Amino acid sequence: MILNFLKRIPAGMMVVPLLLGSLINTLFPEALQIGGLTTALFSSAGVSTLLGAQLFCMGTSLQVKDMPKVLKRGGILLVSKFAVGALLGIIIGKLFGMEGVFGLTTLAIISAVTNSNGSVYLTLMGNYGDEADCGCFPLLALNDGPFFTLVALGASGLANIPLMSLLAAIIPILLGMLLGNLDKGLRELFSPMGTAIIPLIGFALGAGIDLSSIIKGGFPGVVLGLTTVFIGGFFILFFDRVVGRRPGYAAWAVSTTAGNAIGVPAAVAIIDTAWEPFVASATVQVAASTVITCILAPLITSWWAKKYGCPKMPLEGQSFD
Repeated sequence: MILNFLKRIPAGMMVVPLLLGSLINTLFPEALQIGGLTTALFSSAGVSTLLGAQLFCMGTSLQVKDMPKVLKRGGILLVSKFAVGALLGIIIGKLFGMEGVFGLTTLAIISAVTNSNGSVYLTLMGNYGDEADCGCFPLLALNDGPFFTLVALGASGLANIPLMSLLAAIIPILLGMLLGNLDKGLRELFSPMGTAIIPLIGFALGAGIDLSSIIKGGFPGVVLGLTTVFIGGFFILFFDRVVGRRPGYAAWAVSTTAGNAIGVPAAVAIIDTAWEPFVASATVQVAASTVITCILAPLITSWWAKKYGCPKMPLEGQSFD
């Protein structure tokens, strides 16, 4: 009964638990902080472990022959995601300066639009994509943090790529891929589990979201979230379909703002102190964008996948090889 209800809602396996977790975190923030196994599994503390387990399980289904597809798909998503955020920020910065427009700062725009929520992407690909789509996750982890924001602001010479963090993101999927290619039995055992834990990931993600961020971010924060999803999403969709020859569901799945992006304005200001006066406003605007995009992107991805096809729901005669 509950499962059928979740399946009837667009991206319900993720969105419903996410909203439930965020509602509990907003109204009763201490409820999931009682410690022990409850906090370890049902709070935001469980996200990393659950995602690691999901990456490992999905990695067992990823075959060596799929790697060229992973690099092509992931590269298109990564470059187009960065390009649209950089273009928007630079254009607004050139026209209106650091202050931005309508209270929406240049720093907030670049921080939000160039950073994608890998957790949301991976979970959605578990619902609609194939093994190659899931395999793009470590590549997309490159935009999770201040590096591309600094590049867009012209400060790339002062930025450091967190190589150990990237390596840590790759190891679970590589280990799963190794075992899955060596033993068909292990592949059949673990690969279905990647989808099974999606509701748990959704709830844990929600447990780290405070819905009041939408209010704190105000109108500029709402505009930033809509910009990230729709303007950024259509730009990425264009390249995903025209260059990648893909249906486009992955483009919408990457049209989010990463939770880590909330800390990007402060990180930028540490390196370039000229941005310090804009950190406070940019931070709450990016936080609002994180919440809004986490809700909208799964809904749009679900609708698009059903309308234009995806590996889990192909249209008649559609191929994804």
